[in-house]
Amino acid sequence: MLAEERRHRVLEFVRLRGGFASLPELAGELQVSESTIRRDLDHLERAGVARRTHGGVFYTGKAPAQPYDQSHEPENWEKKQAVAKAASALIEDGDTLLLDGGSTTYELARLLVGRPLQVVTNSLPVANLFASNAYTDLLLVGGYVYPRTGVALGPYADEMLAKLNVRRAVLSVSGINQEGLYNNNSLLVATEQAMLRAADEVIVVVDSTKFGRHGLARLCPLSEIDRVVVDNGISEEWRSQMLAAGVNLLVAGGTDNTTGEDDRVSPSARQLAGDGQEDGSSDKRRS
Repeated sequence: MLAEERRHRVLEFVRLRGGFASLPELAGELQVSESTIRRDLDHLERAGVARRTHGGVFYTGKAPAQPYDQSHEPENWEKKQAVAKAASALIEDGDTLLLDGGSTTYELARLLVGRPLQVVTNSLPVANLFASNAYTDLLLVGGYVYPRTGVALGPYADEMLAKLNVRRAVLSVSGINQEGLYNNNSLLVATEQAMLRAADEVIVVVDSTKFGRHGLARLCPLSEIDRVVVDNGISEEWRSQMLAAGVNLLVAGGTDNTTGEDDRVSPSARQLAGDGQEDGSSDKRRS
């Protein structure tokens, strides 16, 4: 593989992992030595599209219009982008916004760069997007940093979150069913539960493939969240179940949209989303 081609693949892998990857991950993905990866990262850092840190690298460039290798894109990437676009319309200028880690929340964060916001996050990749932006006040939640995702977890993060209040929190999950929402890391779930308690409104961004799944640890029952944003691949059965559970459901368009809509939120989806009035769920989270 030519050096230029390999460096392009390095950039794509880092970007599609949510903006952060470790040296061992990159070496394994490209099947080269870590010393080769270090030289590539030095080159990319000089070009201004990456920033090295201890043990890994952050992506600092813009999202390319055409990825180098479609086979390296995370599954359902177009669905995640549609969800992020719809969720961005829910965020108002001046909001105090809490963002967790994850590929969908990272895509949402990219769309929010340049807007006047107060952003709180435990994700190093998300924080990196806003760190040099003059329009955004950034607060980074600290703690043990999980190396696979660059997300801060654990008791230090939970303690800091307990002292905060935000207007909106946007979370991602690995599964959602009638019993509630799930993620696969118990430390992450504990930190996300602290995020729930810190927020007046909780928005969950999830692609339709996550419905009917569960995970290692349950985050919360459906009654603890205010809104779910999902792509239009969600089945009618799951739409009905979410609405019956009292969850405001916002369905975004996408390339698999069978109704002929584009990536904008349809009028029917806005009706599903409800009027945004408070229902007291934030009080239940804080109790």
